[in-house]
Amino acid sequence: MRHFTDEATEDALDLHFIGNATVLLRYGPLTLLTDPNFLHRGQHAYLGHGLLSRRLTEPALDVGDLPRLDGIVLSHLHGDHWDRRARRHLDHTVPVLTTPHAARRLRVVHRFAHTAGLRTWRGFTLRRDAVRVQVTALPGRHAGRPLLRGLLPPVMGSMLEFGPVRGPTRLRLYVSGDTLVYDGLDEIARRFPTADLAVLHLGGTRLPGGFVVTMDGAQGAELARRLDPRLILPVHYDDYTVFCSPLSAFLAEADAVGLADRVVPCRRGQHARITAEAGVAPTVM
Repeated sequence: MRHFTDEATEDALDLHFIGNATVLLRYGPLTLLTDPNFLHRGQHAYLGHGLLSRRLTEPALDVGDLPRLDGIVLSHLHGDHWDRRARRHLDHTVPVLTTPHAARRLRVVHRFAHTAGLRTWRGFTLRRDAVRVQVTALPGRHAGRPLLRGLLPPVMGSMLEFGPVRGPTRLRLYVSGDTLVYDGLDEIARRFPTADLAVLHLGGTRLPGGFVVTMDGAQGAELARRLDPRLILPVHYDDYTVFCSPLSAFLAEADAVGLADRVVPCRRGQHARITAEAGVAPTVM
């Protein structure tokens, strides 16, 4: 199975949208995975405190079909972002970059020895041959109400800066994580004013009691407006029963704020290539 375009270059990022928030990334010889979720249709993800959600879709790739990984970027420890199949079948020697909360559990309970817990604005660099990626943990808030924050795991966004080991950043990728929009996210644009691609976790996830804990379409469009990325990839919107805001809601809101032309039309199972060249449309396959 061909996972990426045939030729990877230092000025292009190849991605494969596997499903939910799971994206396989390659920059030259460097390969990363975000939020590994490989449950099958009908299986249940555990969300903590007795809450379960049933998967409605099949992942586009099985965990056993993954290529060699140089690192995993995990936004938080929830069953639709790190599931039992990932825990059992991923290589336990691969570095996992995540929150301090998730890192402790992955190291002690699941024996992923090379896990790094990143506090907000802290970074970690991964290298392969002559290229590198600097992963910086960014603010995120899974719940708006203080009471809920104590019930949900801490979450981080991340900025992935790709480039040569001895050279400047060529491509910058923002991953929102399961956050809601709040003023603390505005600091991201001040520190990283030029993101080439924003991967936005949407879905309007609704918990019992009507509490929404991920961005719906309107919030996703508002965050894109605030951060002003060159391109936008929506993910995390139709895979589980707890999602209440479809992709169409985000597309309508993005159009309303003048961002429709920035949305990368890459659906689950498709590949896209993002180049460093401004004004060049991404290739989607």
